[in-house]
Amino acid sequence: MALGEDSFLAREGIVSALESIDGVELVAACGDLDELRAAVERERPDVVLTDIRMPPTNTDEGVRLAVELRSSCPEVGVVVLSQHAEPLYATTLFDEGSARRAYLLKERVKDRDELWRALQEVADGGSVVDSRIVDELVAFQRRRTDSKLDELTPRELEILGLIAEGRSNTAIAAKLVVTKRAIERHINQIFLKLDLGDSEDVSKRVKAVLLYLNGQLAASAGGAS
Repeated sequence: MALGEDSFLAREGIVSALESIDGVELVAACGDLDELRAAVERERPDVVLTDIRMPPTNTDEGVRLAVELRSSCPEVGVVVLSQHAEPLYATTLFDEGSARRAYLLKERVKDRDELWRALQEVADGGSVVDSRIVDELVAFQRRRTDSKLDELTPRELEILGLIAEGRSNTAIAAKLVVTKRAIERHINQIFLKLDLGDSEDVSKRVKAVLLYLNGQLAASAGGAS
């Protein structure tokens, strides 16, 4: 995998964390977008782990690289790290598809199991969204007077959050200690209530849920600009 992080201290810390995870081979550690882009072209890593902000503009380089790689290197997964929960960046990342993409808060790097899960999911073609991003989006939607989330039961809301994080039915069932069949029934009801259609593809489910959760937030941001 390749790493993009402009802060030397943060980069060294992430490198140390990655080196402690079995199965991870770091082929490049870069400090800016151009260097990272060149490393990806040269090494063709399975996964890129990148800060959301890097030189030259320190704005959204990580997300822009993820979008670029959809065309130039579609087989390369991207895990974007952010210092703060920024829902709009998360949905921009998934706008052209959620397969092989993940959005995590930087603090998750300290949790090797969580970091490994994200890297593995993305390498396998899946998606991961930080639970705090999901929580913010759900909270925003629930504050709306016309939110369909009010139609969901507490259990359905819990499952919706786990879907948005990129978890499969099997993983959700294991976490909640219920049968996979029970989860499937809950998900059918969730998608029916939210008019999200029906899909067995985890990545498509993540994108559908995120687009629903973030739709009104994006509209509000656009109107305020």
